[in-house]
Amino acid sequence: MTTNPTRFATYFHVHLVSDSTGETLNAMARAVCARFENVLPIEHIYALVRSPRQLERALTDIEAAPGVVIHTIVDDGLRAALEDGCRKLDMACIAALDPLVSSLSRYLGASLSRRVGVQHALDNDYFNRMDALNYAIGHDDGQGGQDLDQADVVLVGVSRTSKTPTSIYLAHRGIRAANVPLVPGRPIPEKLYTLRHALIVGLSISPDRLIQIRRNRLLSLKENRESTYIDIEAVRDEIVQARRLYERMGWPVIDVTRRSVEETAASVLNLLHGGHGSVEVMG
Repeated sequence: MTTNPTRFATYFHVHLVSDSTGETLNAMARAVCARFENVLPIEHIYALVRSPRQLERALTDIEAAPGVVIHTIVDDGLRAALEDGCRKLDMACIAALDPLVSSLSRYLGASLSRRVGVQHALDNDYFNRMDALNYAIGHDDGQGGQDLDQADVVLVGVSRTSKTPTSIYLAHRGIRAANVPLVPGRPIPEKLYTLRHALIVGLSISPDRLIQIRRNRLLSLKENRESTYIDIEAVRDEIVQARRLYERMGWPVIDVTRRSVEETAASVLNLLHGGHGSVEVMG
């Protein structure tokens, strides 16, 4: 009987050079690296690189840790200096947005903007996101219950079903999200029965996974006492009662057992932008 040899992870340095916040570049690099098995990037981020001096410092650091350079530099002079520096260091230098920008430019027949950080301009979209973030914080865990009619989305679920991080993630997309916990023995806000414009979504999870999450939460709080919070029968009953509520109210349901916060938020956005009122279990 032969066994497959253990495959060790490949580490490499990836230098992300941006003239803006670097968020776009960082997200792109992580998405691409995730496509490769056993490959782990060591990220070096150089944000707000807008002068030759800043670029020089970045190139010094890049030289000290050879790897791959990925950038979203807009300024032609800085861009040329970065690419020339990488050539001298014999390192790959990749302009992350070039293929997409070139294709769109040809399709639209439009010239490119040379403004730095234009995607982060203080426009209406920016202030809408900040407003949504304030709303999510003010309506976390059942707060602001009388103000739910101003929400775009209301997430409902038992404790530890990722309601808060999903609400915050949605807020960064400009969605005003509130979340309401389902607590055994405590009635839900009456307002939930009369909301007309907000999308109400029920979050569900498997009992085993929920108990694991709750145990980890108790350990982080240095709380070792057993309680119904992690009792298997009590937890199962919580989830069953929650599902019965969702079905009775006709709320769509998202199973978060194997979903990341990003995936849960994406499912909410799908429902918000084209979903329907019937219960839709997404496992």
